[in-house]
Amino acid sequence: MSFFEAIRICFSKYADFTGRAPRSEYWWFLLFVFLLSLVVALLGPIRVFIFHVAVLLPQLAVGARRLHDTDRSAWWLLLGLVPFIGPIVLIVWFCQKSDPVINSYGPPPLPQEALAAKA
Repeated sequence: MSFFEAIRICFSKYADFTGRAPRSEYWWFLLFVFLLSLVVALLGPIRVFIFHVAVLLPQLAVGARRLHDTDRSAWWLLLGLVPFIGPIVLIVWFCQKSDPVINSYGPPPLPQEALAAKA
């Protein structure tokens, strides 16, 4: 999955907490948010706050789909509220390989090449 494809998918699934997201989709979108935050930070703190509010829902949604891909409930995102340990555990889970079989959250996300071959 490419950088721009991940951004497009995350914004098209703005508040979609169902399904699964591959590692690349999650990390490309996180990089996009980080880089754009740096650019928006030059414009002032109010604009940074507005930007982060605007991307909060897609970040939560892609995080939930990423956890689904590792066969975990999206409720585990609340672990990020636990100081120090919570975010570290989430990062480890976000870095894990995708579950290659159908799990309780659906079939594995297919790469775009596989989707194009089916069409």
